[in-house]
Amino acid sequence: MRLLIVVWAAILACGISLPATSFAAGGLIHARDFKADAREAAKRQIPILVVFTSPGCHYCDRVKREYLAPLQKDPAYRKQVIIRELEVGSSRPLTLFDGTKTTEGAFAAEHKVFMVPTIMVFDTRGEATSEPIIGLLTPDYYFGYIQNAIEDGLSKVRGK
Repeated sequence: MRLLIVVWAAILACGISLPATSFAAGGLIHARDFKADAREAAKRQIPILVVFTSPGCHYCDRVKREYLAPLQKDPAYRKQVIIRELEVGSSRPLTLFDGTKTTEGAFAAEHKVFMVPTIMVFDTRGEATSEPIIGLLTPDYYFGYIQNAIEDGLSKVRGK
């Protein structure tokens, strides 16, 4: 019993020491500062993909786990897109592309995101580069939809 308590204490201590705000569930980086992300994207000439989610959404979890987390880990895609997660309805602070302060929920509402998951790709000025991908759609083709949105974003950011 004593060993079990020590093990749980160690697990909790490790969990507390991890940076809780930098990564969202599914290993995605949570959006905090689009202005900083845009500077990095401009330097690398790549777009920013934002997945809008909500807590308890199993479709959101599936999209993050099966599609976006693998993309974020893939070195080839890290050279093509910055991926961020944002919660619809959240009051967490968010810095916009122009440096203005708002909340995640207000940003989602401004972009008319009411259904989750929704994926949008933005250029370095915060302009959407393609139509949003709303819902999970057809799982067999979903990666292709994401890939097309990234390619549209790359074309617009690189002026092609």
